[in-house]
Amino acid sequence: MRLDKFLGLFDIGTRKQIKEYLKNGRCSVNGEVVTRPDIHVDENNDEISFDGKTLRYSKYHYYMLYKPQGVVSATTDGRNTTVLDLLQEENVKGLSPAGRLDIDTEGLLLLTDDGGLIHRLLSPKKHVDKVYEVHLRKDLSDKDIESLEKGVNIGDTKDNGEIDYTLPARVVRMDEDDENRPVVHLIIHEGRFHQVKRMMEAVGNEVLFLKRLSMGPLILDETLEPGEYRQLTQEELKQLGV
Repeated sequence: MRLDKFLGLFDIGTRKQIKEYLKNGRCSVNGEVVTRPDIHVDENNDEISFDGKTLRYSKYHYYMLYKPQGVVSATTDGRNTTVLDLLQEENVKGLSPAGRLDIDTEGLLLLTDDGGLIHRLLSPKKHVDKVYEVHLRKDLSDKDIESLEKGVNIGDTKDNGEIDYTLPARVVRMDEDDENRPVVHLIIHEGRFHQVKRMMEAVGNEVLFLKRLSMGPLILDETLEPGEYRQLTQEELKQLGV
């Protein structure tokens, strides 16, 4: 890969600016200052530095974000803060959220430019479990849980006009929260619009707080605070089949 193209991947500047930066000796390859933009480098093996900082090439990028409430799961938005706005220190070009969380929902969100992985995680046919912590207005009855686990009508229809029931889910009762509200963990493998809220409405209940805890093998890092993020570890990437 040409050196100027490599540097362009890191949003260092325009092609013209990069050419000027190289003339000024700001880039080195394997410890030697390089001033020509057209030299070819081995992006996987050469050690390339700009202003003393090593630039590591990766075809794809993977970030775990603890999405806070009040932030939209979008790449651009004219009114609200987006999840990409939270990655201020990173090159966010090409990144997209793997699935969406409502603006008032918090929790695990994967941001990546690996479209294949996004497809595998979101396709209902792949049956990737998504676990949500759900705080409710009132307790779920055994009958409510049976309905949720069988599949409920949330107002969606199939192309032929038939009711499109949600796929079978799993409900686990948890301890009440600090305000003595009932809490459950809901495990689903779809991602329909406002799905968790609509499922609870279908059994006459209301979601008061919603947080995604996991998505497939990827579990929200308990050390992250809302709005914080980190790159995925090699072990996490391995678990995701990357």
